[in-house]
Amino acid sequence: MKLIVGLGNPGEQYEKTRHNVGFMVVDAIAQKLGIQLEEKKFNGIYYKNKDFILAKPLTYMNNSGDFVQAIVEYYKINVDDVIIVYDDIDLILGKASIKQKGSSGGHNGMKDILNKVKHKDNEIKRFKIGIGRDNNIIDYVLGKFSYEEWLVINKAIDYAADALISFVYNDIRFVMNKFTGNF
Repeated sequence: MKLIVGLGNPGEQYEKTRHNVGFMVVDAIAQKLGIQLEEKKFNGIYYKNKDFILAKPLTYMNNSGDFVQAIVEYYKINVDDVIIVYDDIDLILGKASIKQKGSSGGHNGMKDILNKVKHKDNEIKRFKIGIGRDNNIIDYVLGKFSYEEWLVINKAIDYAADALISFVYNDIRFVMNKFTGNF
């Protein structure tokens, strides 16, 4: 069973902010598949069927690892079948990167997941979507996209949703070959 987790912060004040791109991707996947995240457990919401779980932690970004650890352990999901989708300030707006392992890159949500979901060499798959960068990082990531930025990021969200739907039924290498560099 595959697990797709989108990172973000719960609450109306965080909707459509740069830091909630992961939530936006999960919402786009749910819309494309005609499903709803109605299960509530482990301080998060999710949808589950026999093939995959689509989830959003409601722990706030910096504690995302609590939710991911709980759902992985409860459903006995192989960490090799987990992918985390989130924003990346080191990527140009709308660009994406699919990685099979690595550091958190300074992203607090991913850092918490890596600390709590132990796996060899930090081999937790991640799908990062660029939001660009500003000098005041906290205000920037918690800020909303401008209209022009929204046009770019909306395309990236749609494309990421297609890539992650493909991940449910394919190996990560297939997804990387098909979707990397096509944004």
